[in-house]
Amino acid sequence: QVQLVESGGGLVQPGGSLRLSCAASGDIFSMWAVGWYRQAPGKQREFVARILAAHLPNYADSVKGRFTISRDNAKKMVYLQMNSLKPEDTAVYYCNILTYWGQGTQVTVSS
Repeated sequence: QVQLVESGGGLVQPGGSLRLSCAASGDIFSMWAVGWYRQAPGKQREFVARILAAHLPNYADSVKGRFTISRDNAKKMVYLQMNSLKPEDTAVYYCNILTYWGQGTQVTVSS
């Protein structure tokens, strides 16, 4: 059993930054890739970034160069540093391992 809890969302102006955190419980954390996904109102959930157990990241083209994913296996934490935020980044952001999802954290980019 895995539980995921996201935090760090909020309201930020365009061009600003936020750091999202995902705290995981369970023994499988260090063995698997962890992903961030987002869902904007009226849209399907989409992939944002993923980091493999070996700390190798990959990103959606829309966030490449602006977002950075990292993980701390000892703390069972995954982070998403988001810079140069745009209004189109507004969404609920979710953490994912295998079939497990967190409850999401709202990110709103607006002036």
